This record gives sequence, C-alpha cells and structure tokens, in this order.
Amino acid sequence: MTARTFPTRRIGRTDLSVSTLGLGAASLAGIFSAVPAEQGRATVAHALDQGITYLDTAPQYGLGRSEHLVGDVLRERRSQALLSSKVGRLLDPVDPSQQDKGNWVDPLPFNQRYDYSYDGVMRSFEDSLQRLGLSHIDILYVHDIGTATHGVEGNKPLWAQLANGGYKALRELKDAGTIGAIGLGVNEWEVLMDAFALGDWDVFLLAGRYTLLEQTSLDPFMTTCLERGASVVVGGPFNSGILVGGDKFNYAKAPEAIVNKVKAIAAVCAEFNVPLPAAALQFPLTHPAVCNVLPGPRSPAELDGILAWWDHVIPAELWTALAAKGLLAPGTPIPGGTA
Repeated sequence: MTARTFPTRRIGRTDLSVSTLGLGAASLAGIFSAVPAEQGRATVAHALDQGITYLDTAPQYGLGRSEHLVGDVLRERRSQALLSSKVGRLLDPVDPSQQDKGNWVDPLPFNQRYDYSYDGVMRSFEDSLQRLGLSHIDILYVHDIGTATHGVEGNKPLWAQLANGGYKALRELKDAGTIGAIGLGVNEWEVLMDAFALGDWDVFLLAGRYTLLEQTSLDPFMTTCLERGASVVVGGPFNSGILVGGDKFNYAKAPEAIVNKVKAIAAVCAEFNVPLPAAALQFPLTHPAVCNVLPGPRSPAELDGILAWWDHVIPAELWTALAAKGLLAPGTPIPGGTA
C-alpha cells in the first residue's frame, strides 16, 4: 500500500513538522462505548499506513489504555510519526470495584490524580514513556488545566503548581532536547492566554473552540499565537458530533440555537454539494496559526470516512457564502481574505 502524502506545517518555531491531518487516540480507549483493543491498534496502524504523521494520546484516555495501544503500534514504526502525550494527571492503582471510571467503558485499573508540579510533570512524563514502551515523546502538553475542568477555586492551587514548578520542568525537558515542543491541551482558550504570561510555548491543542461552528478563540487567542510564534492543533473539529449528524455539542445535548446554526451551515454546504463534515474537517486550516486538525476515529472504517471528507475539494466560494450569511465570525481568515 502506498501512503498518501499530506501537506505538512511547522510547529511554532521548532524544527518539528506534522501532517495537517492527525489522529487523536482518545476515542480508541473506549469513551462512552467499548473499543476492542485490536480495533484500536488497527486504527493507529491504518493512520500510519495512510501517511498521517501526527498521533496524540494522554494518560487520561482509558486511564492508561490509549498510551498502551498507541505504543504497541508505534514501537515497531517509531520513525513514521511525531507523538504527543500529556502531563497533569498521575495514575494510581486501584481495585476496579473502587474505581472512578468516568466515561471510560473498560479503563485500566487506575484512578487519576491531578498534579501540575515540577515533580508531577517529571513523573508523568516518565510514566508515559513506560506505558508507551518508547524512549521519547515529541510534544508534551499540560492537560486540562483551567476553570472548565477544575472550577475557579479548584484551579487556583493547580495553576500555582504549574507557575511555580511545572512550567520549569517542561522548559528543562525541552532545553535538554528530551522533547521537541511544549504546550497545553485544553477545551477553553482563555486559560491559554494566561499561559502566555508564564513564558513561551510552541503549540496548543485546543478542542472545540476554533471550528466551523464556533470561532470564539479567534481574537485575542489566535491572533496572539501568530504574534508569539505558537501553533494550534484543532481538536474536536466536529464539536462532539453535532457537525457529523449527531446531537451532542460540548459533550452534552446541543441547545436549540446551536442546532439551528448547524442547519444553516449545512444548507450552505448543500448548495455547493459539499458534505458538512468535509467542510468542518477542512475549515480550521484556513487560519495560518493552525498546523493540524485532530479527529478521533474509533476504527479503520471511521478513519476511511474521515479521509474521504478530507479529500473532498471545497470551492473557496463556500467560505465566502458562509461569511456573507454571518455564519463565520468577523475577521475569520478564509481564502482570499477574511469574513
């Protein structure tokens, strides 16, 4: 099988480049419904076979399961992809009957504990290498820090951990060449503006906040990324499924206003014979700060569906029509100008 060649974009000011389409390995760990391990491994292998050169995982995903699955495949094919994982959660062994499984159907027997301190970051990084069975990780993200996950008061001591030691650990790992890039992986752009006050970052994995449906992060966050030389990986390009025919938005049932906006966007896409998911998948890359779009298929067949949307040629006039109807935020970059 001949792998396709994806366009690549550089991560910030680093020497790393990634394919513009990536593979997010959260769903493979079985969120909401089970994914057999062999299916998960097959999906990772299929992504590599297709020429995808960026894979993302995290300790949280299946409480270690995702890192094991990704490592099983990547150990034999390490040169084929850049890999990111995350820090901020440590995994403690627990009796499965006492476990907080969250939304994971069949997680490994661990509970997660938040720790963004210097020692916590270093231990998390080393633990990930052990689970992956690999000697290095290319990109390390601080995972889910911010008020969306921890609340206003709950986040304060955790942010202090990052500010007073966690960021230093990340800088040391990068400056030593142990990892190639550092960033944060979150669902809210506001905390990323706070992160800029701590120092320089290479790349942010932002889920759901710069999509065909929502461009709330456009300014000041995306504009600051351009000024500071930081890239953005767009996670959750389908906004929890609402842009691929589902009824979820932000991991919950979509409110009526969101449903109506999706219908309006879908109507414009239909005028140009473009599948809505194809437009959703390709839209983020119209912004110069975005280096990668990161969907999370659960099987090789789902990945093939994503690749079909990826290959669909979208006329520039589609973006212009969406802007003209006020369905894109003012200032959104589109081919030939801005909305």
